[in-house]
Amino acid sequence: MRHFGILIILFIAVTNGACQTPKARKPIDVFSGSFIKDSAKRNKELLTKEQTYIEGLIKKDTLHQYITSEGGFWYYYTTKDTISSAKPKFGDIVNFDYDISSLRDQVIYTKEELKNQNYPIDKDELFHGLREGLKLMQIGEEITFIFPSYLAFGYYGDNDKIGTNVPIKVNVKLNNIKKVD
Repeated sequence: MRHFGILIILFIAVTNGACQTPKARKPIDVFSGSFIKDSAKRNKELLTKEQTYIEGLIKKDTLHQYITSEGGFWYYYTTKDTISSAKPKFGDIVNFDYDISSLRDQVIYTKEELKNQNYPIDKDELFHGLREGLKLMQIGEEITFIFPSYLAFGYYGDNDKIGTNVPIKVNVKLNNIKKVD
């Protein structure tokens, strides 16, 4: 009988505990969104500073005729193809050589270090600015692109030679386009 009483008490304790709904925990910290706003403000200031600097460099460079892209970068032709109109499209495989320099023309990566590249347009990893720049090119063309940091390696850099928020200059020669239907 004694065991029966213990079982009844245990049964009542379990059923009472199981029927209670858990209480919602309130957050310890409440964020007002000020971090996001501050971050956006810093990014806008950085972009404005980079654009002003790049536009100043472009004004001083009287040897080249720069084009402003819709994607937010600048470029000029070293070699332009005026005959062909074939530009790479999604999935086409482009073969190209390139090097990367600072905006003060200090070499960061040589063509030999970066090696000849085969890249399926918009299907593999490549930093955003170069992905967009390749789409503007035709076989045999050489273009120098100037990318603000957000179109280059951004906040993280490349974890090697390119640091945080560094705008870059990229010289590209498009060797071939293999059309994919």
